[in-house]
Amino acid sequence: MIKKIGVLTSGGDAPGMNAALRAVIRTGIDRGLEMYVIYDGYKGIIEKRIEKVDRHFVSEIINRGGTIIGTARLPEFVEDAVQNKAVEILKEFGIDALVTIGGDGTYSGALALSRKGIPCVGLPGTIDNDIASSDYTIGFDTALNTIVDCVDKLRDTSSSHQRCSVIEVMGRYCGDLAVYAGIACGAEIVVTSEHPTPKQEIIESIKKQIQEGKHHVMVLITEKICNVEEFAREIQNECGIESKSEVLGRIQRGGRPSASDRILAARLGYEAINQLANGNGGLCIGIIDNKVTATPIEVALKMKRKDNLELLNICTAIK
Repeated sequence: MIKKIGVLTSGGDAPGMNAALRAVIRTGIDRGLEMYVIYDGYKGIIEKRIEKVDRHFVSEIINRGGTIIGTARLPEFVEDAVQNKAVEILKEFGIDALVTIGGDGTYSGALALSRKGIPCVGLPGTIDNDIASSDYTIGFDTALNTIVDCVDKLRDTSSSHQRCSVIEVMGRYCGDLAVYAGIACGAEIVVTSEHPTPKQEIIESIKKQIQEGKHHVMVLITEKICNVEEFAREIQNECGIESKSEVLGRIQRGGRPSASDRILAARLGYEAINQLANGNGGLCIGIIDNKVTATPIEVALKMKRKDNLELLNICTAIK
């Protein structure tokens, strides 16, 4: 019978992680369980930075970005010996189960521990929206709104100076941030890793738009596709329009979580505790068609993410 549950955040931070932490801890306490936090992800287990908490530990954090218990990456956690040590330490503290908040790497760690006798439930906490077992991840909506705010401001100066702005956004293997922001901001061109567009094709499109009377152009590009500073220079040289590059960077991770992310975090955190209290582990919680769902982690890790081509086509059509 599960009596003590630990919770950790791992991988990249995401707005709404604190809201998820709050939901997990308070739901657990409401169910009569002892709740523990683990600082700095799986690294905190190995270093024995584990603390029993009460409901007041998560007071006044629902509106805070980042994660108050810290996050870190531990590449060594893929090793069997390190996983076994983590199991021993968790048992030493009497912890029966874990809730892990993060992305695919976090899920892989949770699956390993579940297979070794520590039931785990994962929550999708990542701004990239790249967890296939959930339509939306905790942090995506906030990051999207941050991008939209930044691009709107860049549009003001881009329009004033009649220039092309080449803007790099996060989402290395998932272009959802770029595509959703492209629609919301009216970007003329969106380029993602799933649906790459040759540079020359982009340049020809910009030339055509200028010929049709466009005075400025907004190009959104998912990170790691190209060097946006060099590409902006290419556009300027070939299209004859002043071009500037912008890398939004880690500002996309910060800020107060949106209402949508807070509500999503609460729904998923509540269900995570319900699953563990009912003796179910090795699961990840997500939202599909606005319904909270539980998927085996091993299944979730093999799922293919929904293609965003339809949204990309919409973006192109209404540019």
